[in-house]
Amino acid sequence: MHIEKDLVAASATPLVLGILAEGESYGYAIARRVAELSDGHMEWTDGMLYPLLHRLERHGLVEASWGRSESGRRRKHYAITAAGRETLAERQAQWHVVSKTLNQAWEAVSRPLPGGPATAGGFA
Repeated sequence: MHIEKDLVAASATPLVLGILAEGESYGYAIARRVAELSDGHMEWTDGMLYPLLHRLERHGLVEASWGRSESGRRRKHYAITAAGRETLAERQAQWHVVSKTLNQAWEAVSRPLPGGPATAGGFA
C-alpha cells in the first residue's frame, strides 16, 4: 500500500516524538521503528528523516548528542525535550480528534441508505 506524501508529512512530527518518548534513539533506528510500527507500509529515507530531526532540534523539541555504536562508529543520538513532550501531548490530542472524526465519517458512509439497498461504500 502506498501512503500519500501529505499524510506521511502530517504524521511525521508526532510519530518521531512518540518514538523518542520511548527513549533516546538514532536516525537509522528511528526509521526502522517507523517501518516496524507501520508493518512496513512507511519506509522513510534519510532525505526525509534527517531534515525532520534537524527541524525538531532547531525548534527545541529534541536534543542531539554524539555517541558511539557498539562497533565504535560515531552516531548522533536524539532525545525528546520537555518542550517536545508538550508538543507530543498537543499533537496526540489533535490526532485523536482527527481520527475520531474520520472514523465517524467513514461509519456514516458504510451504513446502508434509508429505504435503499446497501451498496459498496454506502453510495447509491
